[in-house]
Amino acid sequence: MSELNYDKFRDSLKRLEERYEDYKKSLNRPELLASDRESIKESCIQRFEVCFDTTWKHLKKYLEQDQGIADLANSPKAIFKQALAAKVIDDAEVWIEFSDKRTSTSHDYSGKKADEVFGQVDDFIEEAITLYETMTQQKWK
Repeated sequence: MSELNYDKFRDSLKRLEERYEDYKKSLNRPELLASDRESIKESCIQRFEVCFDTTWKHLKKYLEQDQGIADLANSPKAIFKQALAAKVIDDAEVWIEFSDKRTSTSHDYSGKKADEVFGQVDDFIEEAITLYETMTQQKWK
């Protein structure tokens, strides 16, 4: 096993998890305005973007350095397909859907798109934690 540094991956995932928990808690805080909740939600979406980008880049390094796979493409979807082939993940399609959601945030922050992305955050966190544990061989938290 190589000595990959997973600090950025871990930190970005923790920040996403924190913002998502903040949002869920905000739903039970009547003193907050709808605009306050919307700001927390937008922060969560931005954290998703950062975490997604960090995740697939760490996965690529893992495939190269720990799995010995050379000549990998430099795109998330190709990396997820290779990770499936290497049995690092169980379902490339779920990761490709996350990739599509991430791409959609780059082009459109309309309410509908934001809601679609936000609706995937909980699933993304769960999948990212599983991937983190697989790559690091460490239990989350």
